[in-house]
Amino acid sequence: MFVQVILGRTSDPEGLRAAMDRWVEDLRPGAVGWLGTTGGVTDDGRAVVVARFESEDAARQNSERPEQGEWWAATESVFDGEVTFLDSSDVVVDLQGDPDQAGFVQVMRGRTSDPARARQLMTMDPAQWSAYRPDVLGSLEIGHDDGAYTMILYFTSEAEAREGERTEVPLELRATMEEMGKLAVGETEYFDLREPLLR
Repeated sequence: MFVQVILGRTSDPEGLRAAMDRWVEDLRPGAVGWLGTTGGVTDDGRAVVVARFESEDAARQNSERPEQGEWWAATESVFDGEVTFLDSSDVVVDLQGDPDQAGFVQVMRGRTSDPARARQLMTMDPAQWSAYRPDVLGSLEIGHDDGAYTMILYFTSEAEAREGERTEVPLELRATMEEMGKLAVGETEYFDLREPLLR
């Protein structure tokens, strides 16, 4: 899988939603290897869009289409200022349910001192994690250079996600969470998407 993360700011969340709908309606039929898109805008105007493709080659073929360039030229206007693009084929998908049914999505951007160990810890004991947080429908972990990462978490609802955050961590998972915390470098940035765009 190949993923492109688009980051920026917008004062027009409805404009971004309309742009994504136009892409699905007008450009999706000719898009090679497109798997889906997750996006949204936080309450303070931070926008994030994550597009998934079968491969880097498929994504490149899509970006080279004239109609894609025309779409982006129009869509770029809904962003306020500079837009950042992050490409990666270092992707891990973890599904416990159907992310397309998510009522709330949280995107985390951070850095770890040991990406390999962090990923190993995150994939340990899947049954126990699922039992501990049944509100999580799935996740998408995207690795970037220098230990940076983007994590997308799909929840049944924000209310159930907040309730899950308050749930005491089972004893058998505490050591794993503590080690993951020690691997973190700097502050983690959170994007709470209360009206997620799932396409």
